[in-house]
Amino acid sequence: MERFFFISFFLHLFVIINVTFGFPLSTNSRWIVDDGNEGQRVKLTCINWPSHLETAVAEGLSKQPIDSISEKIVSMGFNCVRLTWPLYLATNESFSNIMTVRQSLLTFGLFEAVSGFQVHNPSILDLPLIKAFQEVVTCLEKHRVMVILDNHISQPGWCCNDNDGNGFFGDKHFNPDLWIKGLEKMASMFAISSNVVGMSLRNELRGPKQNIKDWYKYMSKGAEAVHAMNPNVLVIVSGLSYDTDLSFLRDKPFEVSFKRKLVFERHWYGFWGSWEGDTLSKICGRETENMMKMSGFLLEKGIPLFVSEFGVNQRGNNGNDNMFLSCFMALAADLDLDWALWVLAGSYYIRDTTIDSDESYGVLDWSWSSIRNITTLQKITTIQSPFQGPGLMETHQSKKIMFHPSSGICIVRDSLFQLKLGSCDESETWRLSSHQVLSVTKEEEESFCLKADEKDESVLLSKSDCSKWKLFSESKLQLSSITKNGGDSVCLDVDSESNKIVTRRCKCLEGNTSCDPTSQWFKLVTSTKSRLTKPKPFLEISPYSNTSLQKSLSV
Repeated sequence: MERFFFISFFLHLFVIINVTFGFPLSTNSRWIVDDGNEGQRVKLTCINWPSHLETAVAEGLSKQPIDSISEKIVSMGFNCVRLTWPLYLATNESFSNIMTVRQSLLTFGLFEAVSGFQVHNPSILDLPLIKAFQEVVTCLEKHRVMVILDNHISQPGWCCNDNDGNGFFGDKHFNPDLWIKGLEKMASMFAISSNVVGMSLRNELRGPKQNIKDWYKYMSKGAEAVHAMNPNVLVIVSGLSYDTDLSFLRDKPFEVSFKRKLVFERHWYGFWGSWEGDTLSKICGRETENMMKMSGFLLEKGIPLFVSEFGVNQRGNNGNDNMFLSCFMALAADLDLDWALWVLAGSYYIRDTTIDSDESYGVLDWSWSSIRNITTLQKITTIQSPFQGPGLMETHQSKKIMFHPSSGICIVRDSLFQLKLGSCDESETWRLSSHQVLSVTKEEEESFCLKADEKDESVLLSKSDCSKWKLFSESKLQLSSITKNGGDSVCLDVDSESNKIVTRRCKCLEGNTSCDPTSQWFKLVTSTKSRLTKPKPFLEISPYSNTSLQKSLSV
């Protein structure tokens, strides 16, 4: 498994890094597309880089050079950064234009952070806060990384709770007129930055004052203000209840004067739902249905939706987060979502009152030097590329690939009659017929159907002896059949030792709430892209451990 991931990961990065975007971006139905290349799909696969906490300085610059951090972002396959900023950075002149990075750090007694800046980023240390923010955008532009500016909060600090005064229009720190002025200033300031492709109007609206009437009133004003200052950027609009609810758009559309620049965003975390007290299949099915009900329906209406925050504990020891990630991966692949992972930061200068605070959700470690959990990064590699959409890599017709969300890869042919997990770019065409026959076709060759021969044996391909398969359990992610010989009820599964596809007893259907069925989760995903690169058989390439891969991505 490690050998496969090493190969597919770097082939994938080669493809991503060599993509050239034509800025600015626009929308075409539900897709974000490239204006400079005949409307080709550009899938946003972003990482969140916080710059909204107490110091109002992009995190990590006391730990690593800004160039090094930007290079890491590219090396990990992300094509954009959702760069957060507090409203005061744009509206409080004495704060943004007079206070320097050094002064801001010393205000909180961050002497070690000042020393770190002197080593790693001395040219930024004595810049005004707004100039330091611009330097981050400029460096990302140099590395061909797109930027989405996200107004995360008004008063610099950790976000969020219902009563922090930053939640909704009219709160103590959220004057809507001042907010619009801040949006206008940032939109105008970064109009010359070709890599600033979008502006997110406000993060996680919330609290007791939130209401739909004021949402329509002020969000439309904010959208028009940004577009007037910079008509090139995507205008990204968040919903209510911590950016989980856009359901009101079913009844009343969001009307603005401009076209092909509007995108909606939502957030999705495992800790927001109940991932305990029931079987994982039931929970995943319920949470997926809720996501579609509250926001995913926009895609069905031909309206772009950007999951601008999702994330998991990168230490890998949070069972709920691990289960959530498999569920998220299934839907993200199925809908081919644009997304932004929370979070780049391995640590913060100060979070609340904790100096040099460690971030367990951080992709980078505390020192910002290495990847915290290479396994999580490997899992999301496949969804960093588009499966479908206008332009590049389209075939004449769509096909279905068999995606395994727990590993982030797909079922491919191992031999003429056997299957294994492998690169989704090597996946063949799958079909589940109305007669419950599951078949696979390799390019223009004849189809083979899946035969469940015996429990705990490899699933076999056959030309005529076909088993019947059905989507099973509340998650609709398990594929069940009856074995030919023993008459046992079995599900498709993955053998952890060989990576081969086998049939085993269906897991976790009821009872044990700690049971993990994700090895048996598969999703038929629509793809219109042709094969990009045929990798060498991995047996011809020397094996690499996770440690060596992590070192290779360290700068």
